[in-house]
Amino acid sequence: MNRYSRQDVLRILRITSRQLSAWERAGLIVSASDYGFQDLVQLRKLSELRAQRISASSIKASVTAMRAVSGIPNPLIHAGIGLRGPRLVFRHSGATMDPIAGQFEFDFEGGGSRLEIVEEGAISETQRQSKVNALFFEGVRWEQGKTAEATALYEETLTLGEHAPAAINLGTILYNQRQFDRAEQLYRRATLANPDYALAFFDLGNALDELQRLPEAVEAYKSAIRLSPGYADAHYNLALAYERSNERRRALRHWIAYVKLDPVGPWSNHARLQVRKILDREELTIVWRRPGLVGSKR
Repeated sequence: MNRYSRQDVLRILRITSRQLSAWERAGLIVSASDYGFQDLVQLRKLSELRAQRISASSIKASVTAMRAVSGIPNPLIHAGIGLRGPRLVFRHSGATMDPIAGQFEFDFEGGGSRLEIVEEGAISETQRQSKVNALFFEGVRWEQGKTAEATALYEETLTLGEHAPAAINLGTILYNQRQFDRAEQLYRRATLANPDYALAFFDLGNALDELQRLPEAVEAYKSAIRLSPGYADAHYNLALAYERSNERRRALRHWIAYVKLDPVGPWSNHARLQVRKILDREELTIVWRRPGLVGSKR
């Protein structure tokens, strides 16, 4: 069974760690270190509802009421979802229910699981976005073990429009196949599709590093850190890049940042070792500014 780390989930669904934690606190998703495919489906529905400005508390109330009146253990997964005013309605087994209002009606028109009314001119865009989402998640499903199928699905996703997560996932497949030029193009495409996507800049830095374009890689890592100052891996790779450029004092800052962000483990041990080596090699002078505060000589 495929599992996805928290970082994978944030990347795939384009949500923040704060938002994921809020849904966990509300009991809408079980707090975990990794997630299955069904969890991704549930989180995608939560993300779509958030885009409609439906609060976590409102979602929780509707889900709880639906579970009580229908016996469906997880309405977010096993029922279609739509909006009726500020409340959620659910479609299941040919019927539509507003569990909070206690309204129940048969759906004689049939159709899919989406409950929405759209203007005629918006249908094509709605269908396009639905297809993009379906293709992308199918690509995620196939990525473990069936790379060719996943590649084809991500490529098809990108023919329908710009989609940063699909560009990143496809770029990573190519990166792992050592097709660094193509990977760079896709990562750069992801940064243009979503300029606030720290992971896109981090991956771009990795590809540029492999292509021995170190100054460009440094700028990409710096962009990732500017967008996400707590991005430990970006600090680590930037420190490595600075060392290869013989800019050890600049590397020192990022080795120290990495140790603070990830204080245990073999990578942290290596970062501490590099800090000691740089301090010994550069003979940096410690200057007392006032009691309790020290700084390195610039």
